Amino acid sequence: QVQLVESGGGLVQAGGSLRLSCAASGRTFASYTMAWFRQAPGKEREFVADIKWSAPSTYYADSVKGRFTISRDNAKNTVYLQMNSLKPEDTAIYYCAARNKLQPRLLSSHDYWGQGTQVTVSS
Repeated sequence: QVQLVESGGGLVQAGGSLRLSCAASGRTFASYTMAWFRQAPGKEREFVADIKWSAPSTYYADSVKGRFTISRDNAKNTVYLQMNSLKPEDTAIYYCAARNKLQPRLLSSHDYWGQGTQVTVSS
C-alpha cells in the first residue's frame, strides 16, 4: 500500500522558515514525479513545486520561486520543501503528491496524496 506522510508544518512568523518532509513508502518511485500542492481556506488546491525522482529536474510556481526549494533524498525515499521568507499568503495545508513522470502537471494526474500538514504564517 502506497503511503505519503507529510510532516514539518507549524506556526511561523512572516519572514521565517519551515522545512516540510514527505516520506514515501509502498512502491518504487523511480518513475514518478513528486509534487507539493497547497490549499488555503476557501481556495482551490494549487501547485507549488515538483521534482523527478530520477533526475535533478525541478519546477516551481511563480508565487514561490526564489523562496522555496524542493529536494529529495532517494536513500530515504523522502522529498523536502524548504520554505524561506514566508508570507501570510503562504498559509495553507500543504500536500505531498506523486504522479507518473510522463503525466502532465495537473491536479488530476496525481495518483497518490498525503494527508496534508498545516502551515500558518502570522503577520
